[in-house]
Amino acid sequence: MKLDHTAKGVYPIAPTPFHADGSIDYASIDGMTEFYRKIGSTGMTVLGVMGEAPKLDGAEALEIARRFIKAAGDLPVIVGVSAPGFAAMTSLARASMDAGAAGVMIAPPNTLRTDDQITGYYRQAVEAIGTDIPWVIQDYPLNFTVVMTPGVIKRIVTENPSCVMLKHEDWPGLEKISALRAWEADGSMRPISILCGNGGLFLDFETERGASGAMTGYAFPDMLVDVVQLTAKGKREEAHDIFDAHLPLLRYEQQPAVGLAIRKYVMAKRGIIASDVQRKPAVGMSAKAKAEVDFLLGRLAKKDKRAAGLV
Repeated sequence: MKLDHTAKGVYPIAPTPFHADGSIDYASIDGMTEFYRKIGSTGMTVLGVMGEAPKLDGAEALEIARRFIKAAGDLPVIVGVSAPGFAAMTSLARASMDAGAAGVMIAPPNTLRTDDQITGYYRQAVEAIGTDIPWVIQDYPLNFTVVMTPGVIKRIVTENPSCVMLKHEDWPGLEKISALRAWEADGSMRPISILCGNGGLFLDFETERGASGAMTGYAFPDMLVDVVQLTAKGKREEAHDIFDAHLPLLRYEQQPAVGLAIRKYVMAKRGIIASDVQRKPAVGMSAKAKAEVDFLLGRLAKKDKRAAGLV
């Protein structure tokens, strides 16, 4: 099953679970994948920014990708293959596809500045991995410091037929979604899937602007599924109500550096993964931070029963 421009719904970004000694927790990979399936995810993404991919060696990255793909069954899996050089990128991309991945995701290196540098990089990346592999542009300027205008994204899509999806993580970025969808409507750009990140922080309006869904890793991905499905059904007030109930925790989790620790802390409380361990180097949570998250979970439980009993 290969990824194409019709992809929609929620593709949770899966964190990589670890044991206390830093070894990979494969049992949690299986359990987390089953959880994503049960909540109505339409796919999943592994080895993303929150998957601690830079802390893995090449063999580990491929083994993790294979384990997720096997556990996912008929759920499409996108594998993050971003790397400093094309040799490592190509090796992981092709091996992941051979294992059954639906496609790969490529982020730009932080050395790119001009439009021509950005579009040139993606042309070379496609030449390296092969034009037969469907792939996703990861547009996350706050993390990669690479700014892609709507026009640059249009160029990348036009020049590379194997690009089928944009992972949209720019903010403010609502106008970018509108611009891209307008070009699709007037026929000046072929259709692509647009899945949004940023922890879901703007998902309520991104879906209304034409986003196909979400690709992110909030500790309650089932809420993201709710928002996408309710919006698709035209139930705007209900979508915003459930989103607003989660917004304080969503915002807290969005903090740079400590965000993954918060996400894993809550996911462990929910039983999605066995432990909140990160592989070192890592930024952990203080006792005060854990108390604040517990406070937010208690408040959330008053509006969403999925948070009940976590504190």
